[in-house]
Amino acid sequence: MKITATEFQGLLIVEPRIFSDDRGYFYEVFNRDRFAENGITFDPVQDNESLSSKGVVRGLHYQLNPAAQAKLITVIRGTIYDVAADLRRGSSTFGKWFGITLDHKEKRQMYIPRGFAHGFSVLSDYAIIRYKCDNYYEPSLERSIDPFDSHMGIDWGIERGMATISDKDRVGIPFSEAEMNF
Repeated sequence: MKITATEFQGLLIVEPRIFSDDRGYFYEVFNRDRFAENGITFDPVQDNESLSSKGVVRGLHYQLNPAAQAKLITVIRGTIYDVAADLRRGSSTFGKWFGITLDHKEKRQMYIPRGFAHGFSVLSDYAIIRYKCDNYYEPSLERSIDPFDSHMGIDWGIERGMATISDKDRVGIPFSEAEMNF
């Protein structure tokens, strides 16, 4: 397992070692000891899975403390453009975002620490995504930033008018008005 740091403190790209032969493949999706060897404390308590079709944009979602979540994002099928936006006020990358294409072929993952909002757009006909989370879903502390907010300036690979977005994300607030306690 190769873990690569990004310019955002704690935001990591995880490249598992894949063992392939004529039967198929095998790889470790998560290994707590490997994470610990790289200075990452991540104890997942909940796994979530979503299925989305091409043109769907989900996000930017996060939960306030004490229910903030670190996440390990894995694409089971398809291709997505995955984004993490830094909401940690003391961070040198506060208000900036990082994006990466993830797919089921390369099996790269993104580890997103607490204090980030997360979202993705689906680039393939459909995508199945698994989120391993270190805290439980808490609806009363869930927040959503408009994925097309001009401050963020994220290029999702699809225009707002063409994107399929949930009602919750349609009313996501601008970054400048977002509640943050990180």
